[in-house]
Amino acid sequence: MQEIMKKKALTLLADGTVTRVLGWKRGDFVYDITPAVFETAEEVETAFVYNAFCGSNLSKYLVKESRKEGKTLVFLKPCDSYSLAQLLKEHRVNREKVYVVGIECYGKADVEKIRDKKGASIIRSVREENGMLSVRGLVDADASIPLYEVLLEKCESCKSKKHPIYDELLGDEGEVVEDCNRFDLVARLEAMTPDERYEFWRGELSRCIRCNACRNVCPACTCEKCIFDNDVSGVAQKAAADSFEENMFHIIRAFHVVGRCTDCGECSRVCPQHIPLHLLNRKFIKDINELYGEYQAGADPDTRPPLVNYTLSDAEPSIVHTRGGKDNG
Repeated sequence: MQEIMKKKALTLLADGTVTRVLGWKRGDFVYDITPAVFETAEEVETAFVYNAFCGSNLSKYLVKESRKEGKTLVFLKPCDSYSLAQLLKEHRVNREKVYVVGIECYGKADVEKIRDKKGASIIRSVREENGMLSVRGLVDADASIPLYEVLLEKCESCKSKKHPIYDELLGDEGEVVEDCNRFDLVARLEAMTPDERYEFWRGELSRCIRCNACRNVCPACTCEKCIFDNDVSGVAQKAAADSFEENMFHIIRAFHVVGRCTDCGECSRVCPQHIPLHLLNRKFIKDINELYGEYQAGADPDTRPPLVNYTLSDAEPSIVHTRGGKDNG
């Protein structure tokens, strides 16, 4: 697929359809893949990569790139394209300045899981072929690992193999995954007592170092200036003073994206402390589905999010919501 994508990028650059390419490049290690903008054919030829570690969502970068002169070519996996569709709905990306090439995806690899399987902390090379990863450590021979055994968490519960938006498609178009089990852990958390849930989240959020990686990578966080960067807010760019501030940072951020989060899983993927931040968002998604009917942010360009679309059948504060026949008031 990498060579097919490079050929497409070179063709669109050569005929003037696009001015730049938004894709991925390799860092210091084979698994250290980061988003990158390529301005020339030479840069695409020498630096563009697409492999099992291209899990990052490129859609948010289009907020900035679509403001530039000329058109930007972007390669989007199915989950990424939901984020772009939502950004377009919010008028954060100029659609006329973007050329979207959808690419098929069957999941991306988690290097930590590969290390666990391989039993080696240093990975020298990884080759992918037919759903198998050939992994070599620093000194030992290759080990063959099925990709499905080392998927990123967000890929384990993938909601869709289908692109809601694209100009051109490379590879096969998939379908929406009807039973992806992405709310299973949320349901288990809901079944806990309040004290148990509190202890769970304190255990997770207490590891937060306020690096802001979750906010910075989130496609739904596109405010011109975040409240957590506002010097007069009292919470700007500083480590939490106590557990209350620690909790509130993530709770406020989760509320900020409620109804707009596409569940791309980037917040948890980039967290250096491995906090399952996506579970906060999935809790809200699950509640919206139960209170207002099934809704998937970014699934189409027209449907209004439930929280900004008043109907006479909306849930009211005076109405106690029940889940599974039990009173949850």
